[in-house]
Amino acid sequence: GNAQCKQPYDLSIFNISAMSYGALSKTAVKALNKGAAMQNFAHNTGEGGISQYHENGGDLIWQIGTGYFGCRDDEGNFHDERFKEKARLPHVKMIELKLSQGAKPGHGGMLPAAKNTKEIAKIRHVQPNTDVNSPPAHTAFNSAEGMLHFIQKLRDLSDGKPVGFKICIGDEEEFIDICKAMVETQIVPDFIAIDGSEGGTGSAPLEFTDNLGMPLYDALTFVTKTLISFKLKRHIRIIVSSKIITGFDILKTIALGADACYSARGMMFALGCIQALQCNEDTCPVGVATQTPKLYKGLDVDNKSVRVAQFKKNTLRATVELMEACGLKTLDDVSADKFVRRV
Repeated sequence: GNAQCKQPYDLSIFNISAMSYGALSKTAVKALNKGAAMQNFAHNTGEGGISQYHENGGDLIWQIGTGYFGCRDDEGNFHDERFKEKARLPHVKMIELKLSQGAKPGHGGMLPAAKNTKEIAKIRHVQPNTDVNSPPAHTAFNSAEGMLHFIQKLRDLSDGKPVGFKICIGDEEEFIDICKAMVETQIVPDFIAIDGSEGGTGSAPLEFTDNLGMPLYDALTFVTKTLISFKLKRHIRIIVSSKIITGFDILKTIALGADACYSARGMMFALGCIQALQCNEDTCPVGVATQTPKLYKGLDVDNKSVRVAQFKKNTLRATVELMEACGLKTLDDVSADKFVRRV
């Protein structure tokens, strides 16, 4: 959190990336949150809202997407009071406004009717057993200045918790316009989450996954240099996501300007994901991405939560060992000149 934030949060450098309840099963979400509690790191809710399965001791980063799930009115517009009620929960530590996603930038999502149970519909404030669309764009604002004023609104409604936005870089000028708007409005987000085009989900259109958006390392380098040129970098933390699995992945991104990382793929492997690529079909054979009871009951929460915690613990242990091998004492010593790319 920067000077405009009243409740700064001490974030781990390795956290659970955005994956919604609805896309994931209740047992998967519960295991992730319990694992986060065991190792004291943060769990991003994804845009599907906060469920009871997110409330098992782990710190939450509440993601607000274009559908405003959990904080919307009957027409799908942002609802101040519903947001305020959840944003002030003690285990909600940060708010993330999602603009775009690496696997499908510029494309909305859809929760199929088969996965939209009564319980999920109640959490999201939508009608059950219907296809639920996340629009490609937000309705609460339509410009860079409007987005920043909305971020300030979220800050005020959450009583000063850290608020930032998630973006997959496409047109560089659009991000430069956001930075110009920060200077003009004097509203500076507490963090920016950068998602690379390598980001994945089994439910994204293949053409989008393969071809749209800027790769993570290019995007991270561009964002870091742009924030420095506008004298904004010292006020904004950068969180990155996209195939961050190993300790070496973490150090590479920190060398290029990141402050922390998200992992979705690694955490899903810890849960037992076998990459069946049936995420949107409600037939996930290992119970991770399904709302079918006979499938998700096969995911042992007590066992998988320990695996999630151990994955985080051992990944950071490997990170420290790599730093020791290079003679680096703190993360501030990690710099780009330590990583030579050989072609």
